Amino acid sequence: MTDTAVLVIDMLNAYQHPDAELLIPNVAEIVEPVSGLIDAALARDDVDLIYVNDNYGDFTAQPDDLVRAALEGARPDLVKPVAPRPNSRFLTKVRHSVFYATALEYLLSRLGAKRLIFVGQVTEQCVLYSALDAYVRHFEVVVPRDGVAHIDPELGAAALKMMESNMDASIVSVADCLPG
Repeated sequence: MTDTAVLVIDMLNAYQHPDAELLIPNVAEIVEPVSGLIDAALARDDVDLIYVNDNYGDFTAQPDDLVRAALEGARPDLVKPVAPRPNSRFLTKVRHSVFYATALEYLLSRLGAKRLIFVGQVTEQCVLYSALDAYVRHFEVVVPRDGVAHIDPELGAAALKMMESNMDASIVSVADCLPG
């Protein structure tokens, strides 16, 4: 059992939605740091890696379907470096929070996780609501500022400030978020 889990939120995206043009440049900036964090988490025995991705309303979609759709979408270059490796833990979600209507809380309890590192998209939406849900469940929240992508820069900055001020989240860099 470990006490730290990295949650990769909504990085499997086909980028064929109304906010895609605003989101894409910000995702492009985080792909390399997030990919590096994924590799670091996989290389360690004391960190769990969990992908949580929106099912985009398709309740028949399996994880492989979501990965394939994202890789066949408008920006596979933003997906391939962060795509789940074989045997990755993967949960689908239906709304903004990674906790809403998922088995995540149960999985985290089974893993013994106490500290959650959130990376992915969108800072002012899914990351913010997931961090709040983690905080009310008494998890330690860590959000690397270079590991989350926003649609609106002002709302993204406000979301990070809210997480830090209201949820006692550690807002750090990807390089500083894993222990030891």
